[in-house]
Amino acid sequence: MKIKIFFAFLLTLLITSSCGEYNKILKSTDYELKYTYAKKYFDEKKYGKASTLLEELVPIFKGTSHAEESLFLLAQSYFYNKDYTTATQYYKAYCNTYPKGDYTELSRYNAAYGLYLDSPDVRLDQTNTYKSMQEFQTFLELYPQSDKVQLAQEYLFEMQEKLALKELMACRLYFNLGNYMGNNYESCVVTAREAIKTYPYSKYLEEYQVLILRSRYELANQSINERKPERYRDVIDEQYNYLNMFPEGKYKKEAERYHKQALKAIGQNTDNLSTSTEETK
Repeated sequence: MKIKIFFAFLLTLLITSSCGEYNKILKSTDYELKYTYAKKYFDEKKYGKASTLLEELVPIFKGTSHAEESLFLLAQSYFYNKDYTTATQYYKAYCNTYPKGDYTELSRYNAAYGLYLDSPDVRLDQTNTYKSMQEFQTFLELYPQSDKVQLAQEYLFEMQEKLALKELMACRLYFNLGNYMGNNYESCVVTAREAIKTYPYSKYLEEYQVLILRSRYELANQSINERKPERYRDVIDEQYNYLNMFPEGKYKKEAERYHKQALKAIGQNTDNLSTSTEETK
């Protein structure tokens, strides 16, 4: 018990001593000393203390030999403390001030990477995702020979897929809403077509296309009689589009079923359906 009390007392003493030291440095007007401690705290991974000191020192050091390094360390402190938004602001400030500085390439990359790490769940607003993509594009344009190019490209593609998934979720929602409070099937078609144009290499491409086909079928099936022939022809067109894009797609049987029902609805013979389907391959 006495040993435990002794160690608890020792720990309290160390913490108090450490806090006392930090408070003295905060109150000091010796900026060189403050900078020494800011770098010391950074090396010790005490990024909160480091950033607090550097916030005061960066404007004071403007035009001095410490100006460039102190601004970069401030950005790094926020980055490692996982305040990526603030870190990005300081990285960009560094790049604007020192476009050919010692840390410019890393600052460009970390600005993009921090926003990538701060990119929220796909169901939420994706402003940071778009910003990160813009920063990575800038990085790739400025440093095409960087050893981080492959990573930057991978993160870019990952975020594109994230945005593609967000569009797919919107398409699914429109389809599920159907005719509730408006023509949501048409909204599904429009959204899916735009997504196909925007993300032509996405893994969600097939699902976009089948949602277009399903929406066309539901529009035709639920139309007034005068509109049915035209809309069933749209179903036939979309079935061909689907099979041309995905001749062995996982929704092939579903697509052929819509095709057969559409042909029947407009009074065309379905006996040669299997033959015509083979010809589209």
